[in-house]
Amino acid sequence: MDETTIPHHRRADATPSGRRSWSRRRRITLLAAGGLALLLAWNTVSVRTETAEASGEQIVRVPGGDIRVVQEGPPGAPAVVLLHGLAGSAAWWEPVLPALRDLHVVRVDLLGHGGSAKPTDGYGIAEQAGRVGAVLDRLGVRRATVVGHSTGGAVATSLAEQRRDLVTAVALVDTGPRADAFLGDSFVADLMTTPVVGELIWRLRTDGALRGAMSTAFTREVRIPEELVTDVRGMTYRSLTATDEAVDAFLAERPVPDRLAGLGLPVLVIFGAQDRRWQPSSAQDYRRIPHARIEILDGVGHTPMFEDPDTTGALLHGFAVETTSR
Repeated sequence: MDETTIPHHRRADATPSGRRSWSRRRRITLLAAGGLALLLAWNTVSVRTETAEASGEQIVRVPGGDIRVVQEGPPGAPAVVLLHGLAGSAAWWEPVLPALRDLHVVRVDLLGHGGSAKPTDGYGIAEQAGRVGAVLDRLGVRRATVVGHSTGGAVATSLAEQRRDLVTAVALVDTGPRADAFLGDSFVADLMTTPVVGELIWRLRTDGALRGAMSTAFTREVRIPEELVTDVRGMTYRSLTATDEAVDAFLAERPVPDRLAGLGLPVLVIFGAQDRRWQPSSAQDYRRIPHARIEILDGVGHTPMFEDPDTTGALLHGFAVETTSR
């Protein structure tokens, strides 16, 4: 659920204090959206360590923490790696899987998310990307089109920077190109600046609060599966906030289009014309990438996989097949 589950509220500054302010606002909106209710006594979850052979689900052990992956499709087909956003998991890609059924699809739960380990550190974008690369090495994936949604797009970009031997093409789905392109503000931002209060508010989250916060990730009305809510509840406060801060730092250091422009890789950008998280017009920043293909989906918000899965799946499939045949 990435920026897809936790509304972000950035200001158009790029100072370190500004980045902290942006991330605080995102977390606050999540908590304020549904109201404060029952105090939840737990703050950590156990990591699933079993392997579900029939479903292609397994835990891959790599330095820094065990990572859950789900594989579908013919092993010998072109590989497509799907990376979710902040507070999401592999489940966010379910609606587009039918369109990708003839490809070898690898869905990854990033560290701190879904069924992956939730340690106290290791959430930097470059660290997350390096870990995804290590997972793919363990799985025997040698070349792949890497797709990232929102924050997952930052991880996909970093992986492309690190592993030109592995990444054949990059597809970004509603990934904000720069820090000041984020929309919105939070009326309770100051709460997160108070010691102890921030974590206490996180403990007060309820399903209603989480669903209310997630609704801002969509423009079209869609049903939010219970699994997506469970994914957010399963995060630790540390895994949430550290990932949030990491993407702020990544964007402030250098915009995504500038990072990709010199790599010489095929790039597909899919963006909802009614995205409520990132300025839809900011998708045009990606024109700085030579030969980048930009697809703007009318009437769609921040989460095209749920809001228009047929079009999104077809675009991803066509891009993966085309770039593999080059």
